[in-house]
Amino acid sequence: MKENMMARKKYTREFKLEVVQASYQTEKSLGQFADDIGVGRSTLTNWRAQLKRSGEHAFPGSGRQLPEDAELTRLKRELRQARQERDILKKALAFFAQASP
Repeated sequence: MKENMMARKKYTREFKLEVVQASYQTEKSLGQFADDIGVGRSTLTNWRAQLKRSGEHAFPGSGRQLPEDAELTRLKRELRQARQERDILKKALAFFAQASP
């Protein structure tokens, strides 16, 4: 049985930055440049868009988040905790309501 799964390549932040900068300086077409360095054209296009959109925060890497994403993660964690506390209080209220004569 033949394996159809391709391993995803991981590129360093520095590599992505160098490639994006070089892609703006070359005389080659974007597709030809991408082929020459061994990445897909869509990958290079995405890297360029991410750098344009996020600037110095582009390509944060594994385990690091953009400031907005970190804030969203923190808020989701707080909301989850608040819901758990609310549910505990609801159960306690129901328990004490049944226990009173």
